[in-house]
Amino acid sequence: MTATVRFALACAALAGFGIHGAAAQTAFKLEGACESLVVAGRDVSAQCAPTLTNAVSRNRTTFDFMTKDGQVVSFSGNGAQQEATEETDPLQPINVVSESKTGSEVGAPVLAIGACRFSTPEPGRTGIACEAKTADGRVYSGTFVTAAKTAPGAPGR
Repeated sequence: MTATVRFALACAALAGFGIHGAAAQTAFKLEGACESLVVAGRDVSAQCAPTLTNAVSRNRTTFDFMTKDGQVVSFSGNGAQQEATEETDPLQPINVVSESKTGSEVGAPVLAIGACRFSTPEPGRTGIACEAKTADGRVYSGTFVTAAKTAPGAPGR
């Protein structure tokens, strides 16, 4: 089982429910606290919404940070390139960022270099931290923390 699939399955347990979108093969909405969000070098942390979506479609993994006014900042990378820096610290290389408004078309994807790191969901605090930089020097980053809970009906450890 690939690390992407393990993370997606773990997110289902973490979130307690899945969202199945038209474009994504699997998508999970996580609830918690957005600790920071920087969009093209602009700190919008105060506007960050308490939800994050992780979607897996074909070979792409995407982490979508949202603001209270409907802006979505997506960090996307090839899931097949995911690696584990340690057993409990997976790393998803990021090569594309995009911005959009909820209900509108996604902005043009911009090539970027970066990574999303996330701890394997376990009971307690679980974090996701993404950072990427575009060729013209724009910086995108976000940190999201959620309380990992066992999904209803899931077997205990």
